Amino acid sequence: MDLPVLEDSPALVTMVTVYSLLACVGQMAAGFLLAQRWGGHCSPADRWVLVWLCYDAIVHITLEGPFVFMSLTGTVATSDGLLAELWKEYGKADRRWLYSDPSIVSLELLTVLLVGFLVLLLIYAVIRDQHYRHFIQIAVCVCELYGGWMTFGPEWLTGCPNLNTSTWLYLWIYLAFFNSIWVLVPLLLLWQSWVALKQLHTHQRAAVIQRKHR
Repeated sequence: MDLPVLEDSPALVTMVTVYSLLACVGQMAAGFLLAQRWGGHCSPADRWVLVWLCYDAIVHITLEGPFVFMSLTGTVATSDGLLAELWKEYGKADRRWLYSDPSIVSLELLTVLLVGFLVLLLIYAVIRDQHYRHFIQIAVCVCELYGGWMTFGPEWLTGCPNLNTSTWLYLWIYLAFFNSIWVLVPLLLLWQSWVALKQLHTHQRAAVIQRKHR
């Protein structure tokens, strides 16, 4: 009696997986080097802020920008090239990115054009210690947090039909890790802005009281 032939399941970690993760590490390294080059006169805390902002800008420009282009001219699934392969790899965890989901493309279009510009402006404000730094920082953080919620909120409310959480790679690396950092870091930056504005208010209030008692 002939036994059924069991086909091997596709490998979880492929060369595309390795290249994609290495590309992310390279982007973070580039952000770190740019922050060290441009943030020499900044405080240690602000140099780490610059590391994140430079990395954030690189992601918006070099990854999300091409995603928007591919989605407006076709789909990631039908596109070719290294960046298309990277997004196809992420699409294994969230297939909305493969087929030009209107909500995702709308959010990414806003992210690339508006948030990308604001991040570049914020980098300049941090380096030059501009008075509008924390106004822009708060705006960027709110945009990032709103974008994260609108990316996954509707999906969770509908039972996550597009998410693949069947493997540790897709669940904990692609979905959890790479998306949670765009929640945790903006929350930390909001706290930094809160502290800075509180200190400024305290200083100005003390100056007013001092003038009144002269």
